[in-house]
Amino acid sequence: MSSYLIELASLMAIFAFAIVSPGADLAMVMRQSLVHGRRAAVVTAFGIGTALMMHVTYTILGLGLIISQSIYLFNIVKWCGVAYLVYIGVKALRAGKSDLTVAPAEAGETKARQSALKAFSLGFLANALNPKAVFFFLSIFSTVVGAHTPIPVKFGYGLVMATCLIAWFVGVALFMTTPRMRAAFSRMSRWIDRASGLVFIALGIKLATEKAH
Repeated sequence: MSSYLIELASLMAIFAFAIVSPGADLAMVMRQSLVHGRRAAVVTAFGIGTALMMHVTYTILGLGLIISQSIYLFNIVKWCGVAYLVYIGVKALRAGKSDLTVAPAEAGETKARQSALKAFSLGFLANALNPKAVFFFLSIFSTVVGAHTPIPVKFGYGLVMATCLIAWFVGVALFMTTPRMRAAFSRMSRWIDRASGLVFIALGIKLATEKAH
């Protein structure tokens, strides 16, 4: 049991840096928080956590190694991810001014409420279509987790990681939907939409330059 706790602690020490590092997931949750409100952002966070479990699952089953060794499969995932990031970037650039000066509890009523399915899908796809996740989980599981660690234990590691990821992004959503943050966004919504759109497009271009190693 103690060896499993050491493995989990080692995984989490590495994963903690990946959680807080800026990227498409963080940009997505921040924009969801500011544009669609707390509920949508929290649901998006669960979508991201679910996608993480997908990455963990195929890594444990050995599919991650197949994808990492196949240029063809890698490029399919990569270009789907590029197209998705550029698409949501362009949508953000074309978005109009948002008025969110009402109280947070009522802010969702100022515009059509985003469905839970769409919010979940945005988070899931942002994480699932990132081929770098293939190499990240493949590398940390192969270097930190022992070959003889039981599969249920490995899935347990994944659940802990997914839970921590969701908790982090829920925290981001709660912070970004405070009255002060919403008032600031309402004043600068058009520029923030443009900035976030450029960030998504830049992330898509960066992903387009990624090569399988």
